[in-house]
Amino acid sequence: MQDSIFTKIIKGEIPCHKIYEDDKTFAFLDIYPVQPGMVLVVTKTQAPTILDLSDEDYQALWATVRKIAARLHDVFPEKKRIGIQVEGLDVPHVHVKLFPVDTGDEFRQKPDMTVEPDHEALAKIAKRLAI
Repeated sequence: MQDSIFTKIIKGEIPCHKIYEDDKTFAFLDIYPVQPGMVLVVTKTQAPTILDLSDEDYQALWATVRKIAARLHDVFPEKKRIGIQVEGLDVPHVHVKLFPVDTGDEFRQKPDMTVEPDHEALAKIAKRLAI
């Protein structure tokens, strides 16, 4: 299987704004966030769907998701909820998206892929969120 963009990020071949890493998972900011503070949590083992993960990787993924959700809640206390989406559509590598939201409209908002990512702002958010 060819390395996904996420595997390349984990290997350090593509830069990212890392939030957290352990032996099974990796979390970093999305450069095209639906809402400020959007974090992607991925398994270090590349798998196309959540059903393809080993039990150990599956459990590690959700443990990290919970840790990141708690951190987002601490850093963005003005937001009512932490939205969670499990994906694997555009990138064949299981990933969970987490982001602070107040409304369903914020949760369903589409990212603006036409603007250049603001890496300075992303770096500031990453520093606040880092675990």
